[in-house]
Amino acid sequence: MSSASSPLRIASVNVNGVRAAYRNGMGDWLASRDVDILALQEVRADTSHLEELLGEEWNILHDAATAKGRAGVALASRRNAEIHRVELGAVDFDSAGRWLEADYRVGDQILTVVSTYVHSGEADTPKQVEKYKFLDAMEARLPELVAHSKYALVLGDLNVGHRTLDIKNWKGNVKRAGFLPDERAYFDRFVGAEGEAEYNNGAGLGWVDVGRKWAGEVEGPYSWWSNRGQAFDNDTGWRIDYHLASPALAATVANYTIDRAPSYAERWSDHAPVVVDYAI
Repeated sequence: MSSASSPLRIASVNVNGVRAAYRNGMGDWLASRDVDILALQEVRADTSHLEELLGEEWNILHDAATAKGRAGVALASRRNAEIHRVELGAVDFDSAGRWLEADYRVGDQILTVVSTYVHSGEADTPKQVEKYKFLDAMEARLPELVAHSKYALVLGDLNVGHRTLDIKNWKGNVKRAGFLPDERAYFDRFVGAEGEAEYNNGAGLGWVDVGRKWAGEVEGPYSWWSNRGQAFDNDTGWRIDYHLASPALAATVANYTIDRAPSYAERWSDHAPVVVDYAI
């Protein structure tokens, strides 16, 4: 892992099945990006598969979903985590494969990183009920993370476009999961409401949407594109992959990049990696 005097590079990506991603070029991307901590979502594989694909130089934490071949989150780093946790929400709430926390020592600081995969949901169905249960548990956990470490980061596929800037075709999705008013309201509480002077500057629960803070008031940049039609070629995407940082960590951001593939044929996932340098 990088020393405390150089930026720490943290990347997150929904791999849509890590074995398929590696068959299509993920290994080449990872070898070229000098990543210190890698958060993965939708792993859909065993820990042994991750170890084989990533190699011995990575310390791997993996939380598989209860249903085999579904979801799954992982954290890979260049050194061991000091402690990791997977529980989220009430005892009877199944968050397996969707929430994985780890503490890493960077110099004399503790950095807490969470790889998370929020349910996709489906409006007016039990799937949406489960999504709200997860978002409720997440909202309750966020203040605890900041209390635990001033440098805290929740990153992954959060499956919600917070603002109209985050979805190219937002007007056509106002009644669909991923852009429902109730879903977006959670993000208002996480980082502050649209139009407020304090938006994305430590309002609400005090978290900062690093992507929006870095990009400013522009459309996108998007991180997911449907495989249907010409969505990728036309950049008709959604920004649903986030780095949510505690204010202290957000103040250290040195660079933010979405590694959009040069062409549809060169993609190895329907999501693009979100790569951020933190000058801790």
